Amino acid sequence: DGGTNGSQAIRSFSPRMRTAAAEARTVLMQLGSEYLQVPVSQLEVKDGIIIDIKNNKSKVSYGELTKGKRIEKHLDGKPELKDYTKFKYVGKPYLHQDSRIKVTGEAKYSADIQLPGLLHARILRPPSHGAKFLTADISEAEKIKGIQVVRDGDMIAALSDNRDKVDQAIVKVKAEYSFNEIEVDDKTIFDRILKANSKANEIRSNGDLETGRKICDTITESEFYNSYVAHATIEPHAATAMIEGDKITVWVSTQQPFPTQETIAREMNVPLEKVRIITPFVGGGFGGKSAHGQAVEAVKLAKITGKPVVVAWTRQEEFFYDTFRPAAVVKITSGVDKSGRIMLWDYHTYYAGARGADVIYDVPNAKTTNYSGGSVHPFGTGAWRAPGNNTNTFARESQIDIMASKAGKDPLEFRLMNLKDEKMIAVLKAAADKFGYTPARSPSGRGYGVACGTDVGTFVAHIAEVKVDKNTGHVQVIRVACAQDMGLCVNPQGTTLQMEGCITMGMGYALTEEIQFQGGDIKNHSFDTYEIPRFSWVPKIDTVIMDRKDQAPQGGGEPTIICMGAVIANAVFDATGARLYQLPVTPERLLAALKKG
Repeated sequence: DGGTNGSQAIRSFSPRMRTAAAEARTVLMQLGSEYLQVPVSQLEVKDGIIIDIKNNKSKVSYGELTKGKRIEKHLDGKPELKDYTKFKYVGKPYLHQDSRIKVTGEAKYSADIQLPGLLHARILRPPSHGAKFLTADISEAEKIKGIQVVRDGDMIAALSDNRDKVDQAIVKVKAEYSFNEIEVDDKTIFDRILKANSKANEIRSNGDLETGRKICDTITESEFYNSYVAHATIEPHAATAMIEGDKITVWVSTQQPFPTQETIAREMNVPLEKVRIITPFVGGGFGGKSAHGQAVEAVKLAKITGKPVVVAWTRQEEFFYDTFRPAAVVKITSGVDKSGRIMLWDYHTYYAGARGADVIYDVPNAKTTNYSGGSVHPFGTGAWRAPGNNTNTFARESQIDIMASKAGKDPLEFRLMNLKDEKMIAVLKAAADKFGYTPARSPSGRGYGVACGTDVGTFVAHIAEVKVDKNTGHVQVIRVACAQDMGLCVNPQGTTLQMEGCITMGMGYALTEEIQFQGGDIKNHSFDTYEIPRFSWVPKIDTVIMDRKDQAPQGGGEPTIICMGAVIANAVFDATGARLYQLPVTPERLLAALKKG
């Protein structure tokens, strides 16, 4: 188990789980047949009890057959999985069982674990990712009553049974550093990306670009930019570690419990079976809690002190050590013929990754190239909910909108006339129907935006309405309609929550979220300078889950977020005629675009 990522739980794990369960059931039915002395074909199961169809008094439970024994039996062939029309629970909506304790605050997270003798730890952190530790004077910190200062290599930590005291102590440590900063900031990063010593990887190609260029009536060349974005989880990274004899127990906020176990076993040089990982509720991950450095820190400090230790990052530490969604650039050259058909698509994505870089439209002459490698980022980057797809979908769907406007076509009709994929066509029509969409050439002044895409096997389409204040540059999202084809939907209620969550979270990277930095110095320390969506932002949300019970289930945790940047930027263009080529659509960027005309 590599962890919780890539919306894999249902699409990848559940088929294996269903197969294993079907095999177990087949073995139990065979045991029941032997026990009741009737053929398997004469048996049925209700609530874990095997019953003789012809004599309902003749029955035996799974528990009576197994009696706690280990049963190993290999079947001659794979059992047939239950037909979807016979599902009793799958496909019906169910609410979360943990909602009440989360709302009331009863739910325990990794930093809430209370153990006898527990010590709180604060660790000395560098001021920049370009800083190298030299020396430190810990004398002032040690003068604080009840404070223990420990050192393990370059790690210096203040510990106490009082959290407030360690906060006071760690700032008393006077450290010296040398600096080797990369000369780049949040404004010059895109130039650095384009000039990087990257490797070009052609992902796919069909037709001939030069042929396509010659038959196009209109050619459009664009560059799109995405800033670094933080995961900004409500719960910062935390871990509580306890060592008893040769056994290590860690309560840790992580998406990857098994890799965490392996890391701790390796770092502490102990057998894997001596490390137990307990994952309480995780207060947001989105790819940002794949790393688990706080768990290693807590274990090392527990080893040194001989007491349980909790390491709970501050919000500033959370921003500093985040593995941000990478800044990226996308260049597109595309063209349409006189009828409005897309005949040329030359797509170049720089450091976003290839996820979501598919053409998706029916283009006879197309090529997609992904650029990666080389040293670009001055700090850590990593997976951020639907990695790469937010950037690529923003670029592709913005370009489609630009072409539609140039061709004098309604943006929805332009997409439909250039699509062949029936699933994509279906979700676009379903979203339009839910929204009550009527065609109009953009910019129409209505503030309507359209976007569509695919992620983890799922097809999504969005239509949004925005209101723009042209004096302040403020954008308000009024409503969003989204249709999703994810194959078999196991829990419609859970899926709806994921869709609504993606739409709400997606407004952040579309409108406000971006990291400010100078070299390796992260300027954002908390939510006073890094604004995430608020309750007051939440628009009217309508969702449609396509009825596809006869098809394999696909991912549901990420797809709906991929279109939010594009659908909002397209809606802003429809409202104002101003095209935004960089996310987020801040008031300053929008006002500049309006001024530019």
